[in-house]
Amino acid sequence: MSIKATQLHIEHNAPVPTWFHIGGKAAKLAKPESEEDLIACLEIDDEFKVLGEGANLLVDDGGVDGLVVSLETDGFRKVLIDESAGLVRAGAGVALPSLINRCVKRGLGGLEVLAGIPATVGGAAIMNAGGAFGAMSDVVVGVTAIDRAGRVHAFDRSQIDFGYRQSRLNHLIVIEVVFELESGDPGEIKQSLSECMAYKTKSQPMSEKSAGCVFKNPVLNEAIDSIGEAGEQVGERIGAGMLIDRAGCKGMRSGGAQVSDIHANFITSERDAKARDVIELIGKVQARVLETYGVMLERELIIWGNDSTAESRTNSSEGNQ
Repeated sequence: MSIKATQLHIEHNAPVPTWFHIGGKAAKLAKPESEEDLIACLEIDDEFKVLGEGANLLVDDGGVDGLVVSLETDGFRKVLIDESAGLVRAGAGVALPSLINRCVKRGLGGLEVLAGIPATVGGAAIMNAGGAFGAMSDVVVGVTAIDRAGRVHAFDRSQIDFGYRQSRLNHLIVIEVVFELESGDPGEIKQSLSECMAYKTKSQPMSEKSAGCVFKNPVLNEAIDSIGEAGEQVGERIGAGMLIDRAGCKGMRSGGAQVSDIHANFITSERDAKARDVIELIGKVQARVLETYGVMLERELIIWGNDSTAESRTNSSEGNQ
């Protein structure tokens, strides 16, 4: 890596925007405009964290040391659409909802099933974002990413190894994603988009400050009475929200954080909330579900903090983009 980092503007003690609207700051924040700038960021800190929409992120009140990098810049928000081939190339910093709307207007279907998921394209690919109607893995055919040594890699669909809310991209910096979509009637695709959004609006606290689903849907290792007939769902994923609800956690609070009354797998934050309130509430929910059903819920929410302070109080550590 030979790019000089002196050409890159670095903000210090910078706010980290998240959908919770709470939490600490980043010691350093960079917004690269090109691959060269991105490599310059690696010269500064080759373990930097990548910030996407901040929609599934909580920053601990003490903030985060090291460098945070945002790809929501013009250099990483380019979109190329080949309608005849059904191929769409999108930079990692492109907002997924915006890309969905552009594709729907062009009569390209497949992405609309991800309506209502607030993420950048890069972050959505890394975590294989999805919901009741589909996942990123259904339409992604290629990814370009940079490793921590500054080398560029191109992966096709078979090399990405998508799984439930995961991929083999976690330790890479995604810079572009290629989608293969299907041509169709724009009106029909728009109707499908509307139906997906209506479902989200009805079943989730869309107007509240939250970070989406806090926990991954768990796999049952043994039958649980009242969840399904004996043995019926063993080995299958069941809704974390259902377990949290039936364990009596709806409305549970810690300071300014509360388990949503609309969807139990959402935690919402009030104006006076602190990140520690959310972290404490996560622990309470995990403890209640474990005590009630013997299931340890794994976080889908990403937590950034210094010296693993935040991580020591919860059970999962992941990246974000």
